[in-house]
Amino acid sequence: MTTTFTTRRPEELTVRELHDVLKLRVDVFVVEQECPYAEIDGRDLLDDTVQLLAHEDGELVAAQRVLGVHDAEPSIGRVVTRADARGRGLAGALLERGIELCRPEATIRLGAQAHLEQWYGRFGFVRAGEDYLEDGIPHCPMLRTPRG
Repeated sequence: MTTTFTTRRPEELTVRELHDVLKLRVDVFVVEQECPYAEIDGRDLLDDTVQLLAHEDGELVAAQRVLGVHDAEPSIGRVVTRADARGRGLAGALLERGIELCRPEATIRLGAQAHLEQWYGRFGFVRAGEDYLEDGIPHCPMLRTPRG
């Protein structure tokens, strides 16, 4: 099975790619995690948003987005992997690519589901506050500061 990683700015996304990203996120975050919320938040098409996609044999299996990619404090989010593709390092590979897209001096923010705090820690993220509920799921704020 061949995995292809792609980076897309809003103007580069095809209708099919945007559809597949939104479907994957709804399938996992809304249906699988039983968390009804408005997934389409308007941020996927902002000028400074980048989508990172992982395809296997032409099918989207993982994705994430980086908001404010060129800002001093960009935000990585919507890290998602299709259920049958988990455990193969796809989310980690996308996360590493997302970090590389940000400016070297950037402090990168993310809101992690609390049970994934240690996993994000492997990539240099540290807790930056107390747990909070987002759509009924415990989350924690995390930061990755520049390495000097």
